[in-house]
Amino acid sequence: MVEDGTKNGGRRKEMSEGRRYCGWSRFRCCFLILLLTAMVFFYFGDRSVEWVPTLDRASKWWAEFRGGSPSRSGSTNTSREVVSLNSTDFTIDAHETASANSTDRQTSLIHSTQQAIKLNTTHNETSSVTSAMTITDLITEVKAVRSTPPPYVSPGPYHVEYPSEYIFILDEPEKCREQNPFLVLMVPVAPYNRDAREAVRSTWGSERQVLGKEVRLFFLLGLPSGEETEQLQEKVLQESKEHQDLLQSDFIDGYKNLTIKTMVMMEWLSSRCPNASYAMKIDSDMFLNVNTLVNMLLHAPKQNYQTGLVAQWGAVLRDRNSKWYLPMEVFPEPVYPPYALGLGYVFTLDLPRKLVEASRHVKAVYIEDVYLGLCMRHLAIRPTDPPSGNLFQVFPVAYDRCTYSRLIATTTNSITDQVNAWKDLHKPGPPC
Repeated sequence: MVEDGTKNGGRRKEMSEGRRYCGWSRFRCCFLILLLTAMVFFYFGDRSVEWVPTLDRASKWWAEFRGGSPSRSGSTNTSREVVSLNSTDFTIDAHETASANSTDRQTSLIHSTQQAIKLNTTHNETSSVTSAMTITDLITEVKAVRSTPPPYVSPGPYHVEYPSEYIFILDEPEKCREQNPFLVLMVPVAPYNRDAREAVRSTWGSERQVLGKEVRLFFLLGLPSGEETEQLQEKVLQESKEHQDLLQSDFIDGYKNLTIKTMVMMEWLSSRCPNASYAMKIDSDMFLNVNTLVNMLLHAPKQNYQTGLVAQWGAVLRDRNSKWYLPMEVFPEPVYPPYALGLGYVFTLDLPRKLVEASRHVKAVYIEDVYLGLCMRHLAIRPTDPPSGNLFQVFPVAYDRCTYSRLIATTTNSITDQVNAWKDLHKPGPPC
């Protein structure tokens, strides 16, 4: 009995020690599991902050998540995949090719955007300048684009950097959607040229409803360059706050980059104005008779339509001293396909998306209206001559009230002539 008791006591002691050992083992197991879980969470759980994908990768992921394929510029939905950064639709537009002087350009962008955000503290709600993100967040996004750019390859003296990655610093993303205009007037203009913008705003750009149709005006700018760039950009931002009609992209504004400006315009129209019927690209030094223009468009085709002063059999200039020189190795054909002169042309709003898509197949030359003609040829769409030969004038027409009442657009000798002609034409009484 004593032996049995001793055995039982020893067994109980062993069982007790075993329970303590197992309890300790379970404790250690739980502790290790918790420790591993914490390590995994620490390493992976905050990746949304640390990992900022490139925009192309983000677009691809989002498209695959929706069950489709990644959208590309010129797709049936939008001209480019757009990654929205905040509720005010300040956007970074994803494109595939690196842009010229990307480091300097992005540095200018960051500075401009800092100023824009600073300015936005007093901007009203319809402003396009971002307010939802902090400047630190925005710079992080910009640096994500900038961190691993492809090696830069110069396009050469006769080509431009397009397609490429261009960002809207100033945007009016909802105006065209909300106001649903019949006609959108797009005026490319240099950042410094506020006098030209004010002249347009006070004359034909002020016409909002013509023959019962809504008309809207936007100015398209690139980045300023040269001396006092920061001061000029600050003035542009103040002007945007005041008028809310400026669209500014981050290419350097200059003559050679007019093709970029035109294609960025097409991208903007494709993504921002899905319900508009027509758009007109018109230079700021032009006189425009909006009434005659709208009257013509009321009877115009609804698709695949572009008109203006159409150049037929335009000779390719081989003189190196010419402003529009192109060498044989760039364009071997002796004449260009038909194209509408860049001083002012009108087109249906189905064309911008198609032209952006065509730009992926046609190497971009610096002569913007010629390049648009090359893209039109790729699409097998011919520009249409206007119904009357005197509607678009490349040389200034001497002012006559009756003559100006019948034309659509003409170049002018000065801002003063442009303003005076519009004011006189809109005086009461018959023009002829």
